[in-house]
Amino acid sequence: MTSSPPQYPIIDSHIHLFPSSELETHAWASPSGPLYSQHSLAEYASATGLPPSLEGFIFLETDRINDLEAGAVDGSGWEMPLMEVDWMRRIATGAPKEGEGHVAEDQKYCQGIVPWAPLPSGEVVLEKYVAEVEKRAGGAWGKVRGFRYLVQDKSRGTMLGEGFVEGLRWMGRKGFVFDLGVDQRSGGRWQLEEAVEMIERAYEGVMEEEKVAFIINHICKPDLSVYNQTDPAFVAWRTAIFKLSKFNKIYMKLSGCFSEMPDQLKAGTVDDIFDALQPYLVVILATFGPFRIMFGSDWPVCTVGVDNAWKKWRAVVQRFCDVASLDQEQRIMIWSGTAIKAYNLTELM
Repeated sequence: MTSSPPQYPIIDSHIHLFPSSELETHAWASPSGPLYSQHSLAEYASATGLPPSLEGFIFLETDRINDLEAGAVDGSGWEMPLMEVDWMRRIATGAPKEGEGHVAEDQKYCQGIVPWAPLPSGEVVLEKYVAEVEKRAGGAWGKVRGFRYLVQDKSRGTMLGEGFVEGLRWMGRKGFVFDLGVDQRSGGRWQLEEAVEMIERAYEGVMEEEKVAFIINHICKPDLSVYNQTDPAFVAWRTAIFKLSKFNKIYMKLSGCFSEMPDQLKAGTVDDIFDALQPYLVVILATFGPFRIMFGSDWPVCTVGVDNAWKKWRAVVQRFCDVASLDQEQRIMIWSGTAIKAYNLTELM
């Protein structure tokens, strides 16, 4: 039996948007792929039903094609990530182009923007790039809350490079957050171990107020076909989660889980999914607590192989809140409060 939808204000802390005219600028794009079509606000509205409780979303970069080395020299390698900034400016300022799937009134839903950034290139290059983002963002610059450079598909040592750590420290001084995307299931346990070491290096000798906040995507993408809590994969994930939670300025997105589930579970009921996830949810709640956990959908990635994915995931998270007997303040934090705090969305508070 599922619960009624939450009436608390909701901020979807993790969605991706892209117009059909720019599909080929994405590194993952293939005409035969399940996401090779426009995914804009019209499609998001259809998926969510835009319930009155939905205050808005945080946009995450969508892995546009880039060239770090060319960007460092003349900026040409940043053309497509900066094109994405242009796209999000049009949404956030209510200035759509015909056929892009959004209207001026949709701007109210854009609460935050997290573009791509060339973290491995170091502080000097990063500062140059962010200056370009500011120019391209124009009136939407105030919505840019942080940056992401996906490490889940990168080689060992990427997160530990001198330039990467230097870039994280620069972001902390400037008040930006870093969205961390690692993948234990596909990438390996070493990604979680490197993430812990990266954060230690980024924080070493840094004053608390200048430490960059990390927002971890998709509970680190564990293998959700593993239900045995003595399985080495689960133990390794749990160990890393405990270590990550010890850092004060780390937040966890309860998002993206459909992608890590076996097909049979994806097709299951809300209760089936909740029961399978319960060992993972218990660890997340025990380590991060409701004041550092935030709801996110990972739309439209969550829709691959899942019917009514956004509404189904909302129901799973609601079931989590009910079973954990969270009080009103704790529920508000998960649905929107933690996102407001982590991304510093003070205008909503």
